[in-house]
Amino acid sequence: MATIEECRSALDKLSDNLAGTGGDVRAAAALDRSLSCHITDLDVTFVGCVEDGRIEVLDTLQGPPREKAEIRLTMTGDDLVAMVGGELHFARAWGSGRVRLEAGFRDLLQLRKLL
Repeated sequence: MATIEECRSALDKLSDNLAGTGGDVRAAAALDRSLSCHITDLDVTFVGCVEDGRIEVLDTLQGPPREKAEIRLTMTGDDLVAMVGGELHFARAWGSGRVRLEAGFRDLLQLRKLL
């Protein structure tokens, strides 16, 4: 089971990956939205924002998110680490229900370019 530190490191790496992209992917990642990532097996939530193509984690909270972020992710820590490490494809994990992504319709259209 992934630790809180490994999950935080994975989010930092994901942020670096998004910041280093170009073209359509960069445009899709250039949203300015609030973000929460609930890690179910650790029962912690990373809250922050996506801003200028980067993920900025502002706080780590015990339990599920207290406020509804504009982009909400839910998964296990192992799945987060595997996705960022390239061992788990996001679209397959999302399609099978291992990862939940909730956002407004317009944001989902933008985010699908990242898949």
